[in-house]
Amino acid sequence: MSESKRILIVEDDENIAELLQLHLREEGFEITHCADGNQGLEYVKQGGFDALILDLMLPGVDGLEICRFARTLTRYTPIIIISARSSETHRVLGLELGADDYLAKPFSMLELVARVKALFRRQTAMSQDLRLEAGILNFGRLSIDPLARTVQLAQETIDLTPREFDLLYFFARHPEAVFSRLELLNKVWGYQHEGYEHTVNTHINRLRIKIEYNPAEPDFIRTVWGKGYKFSPEPRE
Repeated sequence: MSESKRILIVEDDENIAELLQLHLREEGFEITHCADGNQGLEYVKQGGFDALILDLMLPGVDGLEICRFARTLTRYTPIIIISARSSETHRVLGLELGADDYLAKPFSMLELVARVKALFRRQTAMSQDLRLEAGILNFGRLSIDPLARTVQLAQETIDLTPREFDLLYFFARHPEAVFSRLELLNKVWGYQHEGYEHTVNTHINRLRIKIEYNPAEPDFIRTVWGKGYKFSPEPRE
């Protein structure tokens, strides 16, 4: 890698933690490990990490709570959840709380390393896109600043989570284009989480509550029945 990325691993299984550190350090990553959820949460609060790898079942605070807290921070940090809990419910919950990926134990170490690299590639590509398209997007009362990652509605700042911002910005860059839920998962979340498309529904509903005057009849993020969703820059007449 051109520069060393810092990864925090919060995992209480010593064998898994050792293997993760071994494989990731071989790829040039700088690793910090802790086996306790409370300590992991403190590390996240201190900041400075480029990615998080979180187990769900931990002593103290669990991995979902750490994920939930990380997504309240301004800086977006990629998160991979690893867990023996392989049920669809836990996978969906992890994704809806803002995890970028979810691997059920046992998993291939090579696959995890590949997914970490893919997350960093996607993050780099998004940063390059923002530099190339750094202009503020204005759609009447809605204004989106990609560099500051802020959104204003009628000149009032709207509080969005990092994933909500990514979703809105993606829509705004492709006005009137229709995307299925699976396409949005691939484009915005970065992986093909087939079967978890209702995660998109949850985020769109939250976005509508925050940016639409009437979420039941949205102006900006509209449903195209049987196909998906689109962003319309023009209000309804």
